[in-house]
Amino acid sequence: MKKQNIFLIVGFAISIFLAGVISNYASSSPDGLEKVAGDIGFLKDAKEHANADKLLADYGVKGIENERLSTGAAGVIGVIATAGVSTGLFLVLRRKNGANK
Repeated sequence: MKKQNIFLIVGFAISIFLAGVISNYASSSPDGLEKVAGDIGFLKDAKEHANADKLLADYGVKGIENERLSTGAAGVIGVIATAGVSTGLFLVLRRKNGANK
């Protein structure tokens, strides 16, 4: 197995671990935008966004009651989706660049 493949597999595994486990220990403090909205005073006027009832809203997976499991699952889904999209793009770009040579 090539060193590059080992590097990618280890990086993917670390990303899955960070998203699935370590993300549960992230700060529960509001993010910057929410903090500023609270400081200025317009947070009370905020409305739910259009995607608030969707599968991956609010850093969790709808239907999973355990908050830690829900957050971890959302992180893992995000890593897998990002890896899938980026791998697809890299393969398409590699083929286009190979055809131009």
